[in-house]
Amino acid sequence: MASPATLLIIDDEDRLRGLLARLLQLEGYAVLEAENARTGLKLLELETVQVVICDVKLPDKNGIELTEQIKTLHPATEIIVLTAYGTIADGVMAIKKGAFDYITKGDDNDRIIPLVSRAVEKARLQFRLQHLEQQMKQARGFDTIVGQSPVIRQAVELARKVAVTDATVLLTGETGTGKEVFAQAIHYGSTRRSEPFVAINCGALGKDILESELFGHRAGAFTGATRDQKGLFAEAHRGTIFLDEIGELPLGLQAKLLRVLEMHEFLRVGDTRPTKTDVRVIAATNRDLEREASLGNFRLDLYYRLSVFMIGLPSLRERPEDIGPLAALFARQIGSKLGHRSIQLTPAFIQRLQAHTWKGNIRELKNVIERAVILTDIHPDGSSELTPDLLPFEVGQTIADPDETDFRLTTLEKKQIQRVLHYTQGQKPEAARLLGIGLTTLYRKIEEYGIE
Repeated sequence: MASPATLLIIDDEDRLRGLLARLLQLEGYAVLEAENARTGLKLLELETVQVVICDVKLPDKNGIELTEQIKTLHPATEIIVLTAYGTIADGVMAIKKGAFDYITKGDDNDRIIPLVSRAVEKARLQFRLQHLEQQMKQARGFDTIVGQSPVIRQAVELARKVAVTDATVLLTGETGTGKEVFAQAIHYGSTRRSEPFVAINCGALGKDILESELFGHRAGAFTGATRDQKGLFAEAHRGTIFLDEIGELPLGLQAKLLRVLEMHEFLRVGDTRPTKTDVRVIAATNRDLEREASLGNFRLDLYYRLSVFMIGLPSLRERPEDIGPLAALFARQIGSKLGHRSIQLTPAFIQRLQAHTWKGNIRELKNVIERAVILTDIHPDGSSELTPDLLPFEVGQTIADPDETDFRLTTLEKKQIQRVLHYTQGQKPEAARLLGIGLTTLYRKIEEYGIE
C-alpha cells in the first residue's frame, strides 16, 4: 500500500490554514503547515512534499514568485495557488510560472479535494520519473566504471574533467576496453545529460546507408527514399552523438563530419540547405588515426578536430588488479538474472582469470563469466560458486606455463585433446578429424585420460 502523500500549506491566516489542514488530514494526507514563505522553503528542504498549497499574498514573498522558486528547486512538486476574490489574474499568472492550478478561497470542498487528488497523482508520477532518471544516470555514469588501478583511475579523472565542458573527445584503445561506457559516462556527467545520447558504429554500415543514418535524407533523394528521414545528428540535437570505430568512416563522410565540427551544420542527402545542429561529438577508435592520416586513409584536419581532448583506455592486461572486481560484478549481474541468490568466485578461479591475456578485454571477460555462471550449479540455499573447471581450457593456461613441472608427452596430449574438444564444443567426430586420429582412438584416449 502506498504511503500517504505529504502536503504543505503556506498561508499566514492561522484559522484558514488550520481548517484546510484538518480537511485534508481527514482525506488521509499528511499535512505540514507554514505561516510564511521562508518557513515553507525550509520544510521543503527537510521533507519530500508532493503538493504545496500556497496563498498568493504572503508577509515575506509574493506567492507567484514563490511558485517559480519552488518549481526551480523542486520541479517534481506540484503547487496549487490560493487566490482571493477579484485576484483571479494572479492565479493565471501563477500557472504560467509553473503552478498546477489555482483555487479561490471560500470554494467548497467538492472542488478542493478532487483538485488536490489530481495534483498528488501528477506529482507522484513526476517523482517516479525523477527517480528513474536518477537510476539511469547512476547506471550509466562514472560509478559504473569498475577498477582502482592507477591507469583506469587516471582515465576516469580525465573523463570527469572534460565531461563538464562541450569539448570534442576522442577515446582510443583496443576493442572491448569499454569506450561506449566511457562515452555514456561523459554524457551523463555533462550539462547535456537530460538530452539524447545517440551511438552508432561507423564500421557496421556501407557508405550510402551510413550517410543517410548520420545526416538523414529528403524524400526522393534516392531509390526507396519515399519520405523525409531525420539523421542521427538531428536526433542528437542538444545532446551527444557517439561515433564508434571512427577510423572506419569513409573519406567522403569525413568531410561532412568536419563541417559539423567546424560550422555546426550538415546537409541531408538530397537537400540543398544546411541544417543547423548543436551536438557534442565523442568518437572512438582502436586505430592509430595519425598513422592512418599519413597513409591517406583519414583526414589529418579531421583528426586534429577530433583529438581536442584524447583519452586512452587501458587494456585489461594493463590492469590485472581490476579483473577480480570486474568478474565479481558480471557474475552478480548475470547470476541475478538466472536465479542465483549469491555467487562467490574462488581464489583459484580469479587466479586463472588474472593469468589470461584477454585479447578481447572487458567484453571477452564478460562472455567468459556468463558461460561460467550458466554452467555452475545453484545450491538449495540459492548460492553458487565459480571454480576453475567452469572456465574454457584456454583461459589462464598455456602449454609453456612456467609453474608446470609435468613435461610428459601424455600430459601435453591430454591438454591438446581438451583444447580441441572445447573448440568443437564437444563434437567428437570433428575433434577426431582436427586431431588427425580415428574416432575410436579419440574415445579410448578420452577414457584413458579421464576427460569429461
